[in-house]
Amino acid sequence: MDKPTQLTYRSAGLDLDLYDQTLAGMVPFLRRTHGPRVIDGFGGFASLFSLDFNTRLFARNYKNPVLVSCTDGVGTKLKLASMMGKHDTVGIDLVAMSVNDALCTGGEPLLFLDYIAMPKDDPVLTRELIKGISEGCLQANCSLVGGETAILPDFYQPGDYDMAGFCVGVVERDHIIDGRHIRAGDTVIGLASSGLHSNGYSLARKIAFDHAGLTVDSPIAELGTTIGTALLEPTRIYARAVASILANYPVKRSVVRGLAHITGEGLEGNVPRILPAHRHVVLRRGSWPIPPLFTWLQQAGNVPTEEMYRVFNMGIGFVMIVSPYYAESIVRQLADEGYPAYVIGEVRSGEAGLTLAD
Repeated sequence: MDKPTQLTYRSAGLDLDLYDQTLAGMVPFLRRTHGPRVIDGFGGFASLFSLDFNTRLFARNYKNPVLVSCTDGVGTKLKLASMMGKHDTVGIDLVAMSVNDALCTGGEPLLFLDYIAMPKDDPVLTRELIKGISEGCLQANCSLVGGETAILPDFYQPGDYDMAGFCVGVVERDHIIDGRHIRAGDTVIGLASSGLHSNGYSLARKIAFDHAGLTVDSPIAELGTTIGTALLEPTRIYARAVASILANYPVKRSVVRGLAHITGEGLEGNVPRILPAHRHVVLRRGSWPIPPLFTWLQQAGNVPTEEMYRVFNMGIGFVMIVSPYYAESIVRQLADEGYPAYVIGEVRSGEAGLTLAD
């Protein structure tokens, strides 16, 4: 008589030994992001972080702290990463999408957690993803303190995966920037994006690969690189830029009055989110350079200009609304610190919204 088949977790698609190997490979990437406020304790059920901290060389103390929380993903840019077989930069995108949102409160990013889901354990892929997340946290000056790697063999097709990220930050209650102090006459500053960032990829992929019939390795003369490399450029993280400006222009002086992260729906969809009633923003087309990638996508896909501005960031990844008296000095400081920035418009009285003027 044949012995009955013995079923194991491995036979169901999950190899616990491989899973442990994957987790062990993450530890160095987490540790390199940790500052003195992270209470070390790998292997526990939760992460610990000291809000107030005092040593001779480092101190952080808050009078009336308010926690800031954000979550986001990378979207179909992950499809492009899979097409290229390059997965070590989408983690930067993951961090950027949540951290840049948190900055819009005037907050300081503190810690980050990730969620990665895939059909089977893949230590090499996971290492590349965590490497990128770790790099993003270093750029954002926040700590990668933990996460979840979910192995879902019946949920995803081979080669597929998904990611989500969670950022927690802090801001003093009387330093919160929420747009309420925006006035008519204020200046709108646009900080340059590094590319598409993490929005509009369903349209971009359709243009490049379905409509134009390209592959990720197709060179584009106007871009000076392949279409795949241009599209995969990581999202710019603005944490150091915002921290530097807020340090030089304290919130109590009401110099920086509004901050907006330009994501899905572009400038038209995101800037009005921070405007108080009876404040309208007018942006001047031509006041900032449109990167060649956007021009190429528009021409290759015959995309209407209005649609381009509705879907893509069009070269502006973050917006500051500031007192007009300090606008030029803020632009100069940003440029000196490696963040190209431009005066792109102004605030006027009127119904809350945004107008793109030629």
